[in-house]
Amino acid sequence: MTDPTLKDQHVLVTGAGTGIGAAIAIACARAGARVSLAGRRREPLAEVQALLRGAPAQILADFDVTDEGKVKAGIAAAREALGPLDVLVNNAGEAPSAPFVKTDLATWNKALAVNVTGTFLVTRDVVPDMIARRAGRIVNIASTAGLAGYAYVSAYVAAKHAVIGLTRSLALEFARAGITVNAVCPGYTETPLLDRAVDNITAKTKRSPEEARAALAATNPQGRLVTPDEVAETVLWLASPAARSITGQAIVIAGGEVMAG
Repeated sequence: MTDPTLKDQHVLVTGAGTGIGAAIAIACARAGARVSLAGRRREPLAEVQALLRGAPAQILADFDVTDEGKVKAGIAAAREALGPLDVLVNNAGEAPSAPFVKTDLATWNKALAVNVTGTFLVTRDVVPDMIARRAGRIVNIASTAGLAGYAYVSAYVAAKHAVIGLTRSLALEFARAGITVNAVCPGYTETPLLDRAVDNITAKTKRSPEEARAALAATNPQGRLVTPDEVAETVLWLASPAARSITGQAIVIAGGEVMAG
């Protein structure tokens, strides 16, 4: 079943091949949007496209958010196929884990490049469409790590704090242009990223995967992991006309783990 929430809107989702990105792409397509699926690998993007039930969609493979040339080429292809962009969801992310003293410069730079510079490059190339039409929605997928500190993921925490800062700055800059800019901050969510966290905990602590997963779920006062669909529904609301007065916000989806003030 579809609804008309995003009828005639062109939505670009980065990191659309798995997890939260895939759930967002599917939700937007069901809401009537044309969807550009951006990611580095074609196969998972094609699998998501097959779930869109015939909705207009464009696969943007080899879309590396850290590569300015590939970003420009991918967005140009999206425009050519589906028209100007109305909604941008910056979802591509990288979450390396290591003690701070063992975090090398390459790991630090990659976390910032994917999470922060990637958000900057894609937004910079998409926003002229929105300014020209004096309408647009930008949603950055951040994390509770962008609002709180966590041990052993210092590069990721720093990067997501920067994403939220960028979100707030752009919200003010574009407020009179009819563009809203918000961040969504999930807690631990059932995604391949969480599976890697479980593997890391298991390797370092000798806990079983079930014990590691339960420990992550326990950080949520509701005692459970967030689902990608919950994140997608929040993004869908922020992209809708009903949220036209919501901008500059970091909306937490974490069962009360972090309460943003």
